[in-house]
Amino acid sequence: MENIEQAVRSRYGAVASAKLSSTQEGVRSVAEAFGYSAEELFSIPPEANMGLSCGNPTATAHLREGETVVDLGCGGGLDVFLAAAKVGPTGRAIGIDMTPQMIELARRNASQSNNGRPFTNVEFHLATIDKLPLPDNSVDCIISNCVINLATDKPAVFREIARVLKPGGRLAVSDIALKQPLPREISEDVLAYVGCIGGAMLIEDYRRGLLAAGLSNVEVIDSRVDLNVYSKIENQSGCCSPAMSPESKSLAIVSCCASESSQDNARMSELLSRYNVNDYAASVKVYAMK
Repeated sequence: MENIEQAVRSRYGAVASAKLSSTQEGVRSVAEAFGYSAEELFSIPPEANMGLSCGNPTATAHLREGETVVDLGCGGGLDVFLAAAKVGPTGRAIGIDMTPQMIELARRNASQSNNGRPFTNVEFHLATIDKLPLPDNSVDCIISNCVINLATDKPAVFREIARVLKPGGRLAVSDIALKQPLPREISEDVLAYVGCIGGAMLIEDYRRGLLAAGLSNVEVIDSRVDLNVYSKIENQSGCCSPAMSPESKSLAIVSCCASESSQDNARMSELLSRYNVNDYAASVKVYAMK
């Protein structure tokens, strides 16, 4: 598990340094395909969007003025900044990420905005999402975007969500989940895990895990978005995940990190070319209440 966590941290540290942003058509197209409007993307620093989304949790979280919202795996701050606008100056938007480069990027993004003024109601913490640096019963809403699937101890993440939510608080997450079990050769591969596929839970297991943590009114809904959209980003599959090759209509791995070796690329490309990601995985919208 420690090796997987280190691989995830290393991979996304490289993504944070890759200078991806909404100014690039492919990155912008991925975000729009998963539900972000052009107006939303224009309202935040372009470097906050790196094409890593699998949904838009702020669109379904029903955030209100004065609330405290926490983003698990905040990356460069995309959803934190959108949430900050919704909760207003009397609210707080908090980002959690275990990758130092991502936290550094998010804090740098927070010092600017398209209107030239810094965000004043946001904060970012370097931590893992299974050990949140937050008090019990302190959060109105938790959001996350294509990150919980990367956690090596998902029951611990679900328990932390239940711990920090206030009574009546809610969860609104976008994530990758499985419609059927993955072939063993993919589920046991570290690169597939880092790519948001190998570590994903079955949809029903996701629902049961949240219920077991003490949450209620749990829904895990397949958004039916084509995961092949990630292939629009040159040299990146969103969330470092496998993407569909237009030529073969089967899975092909595209490196999103300079640290990935050409041998790794070739191995994963050969492995995943035998499968169609949409047969196994789905972008899901997850809701729950405490």
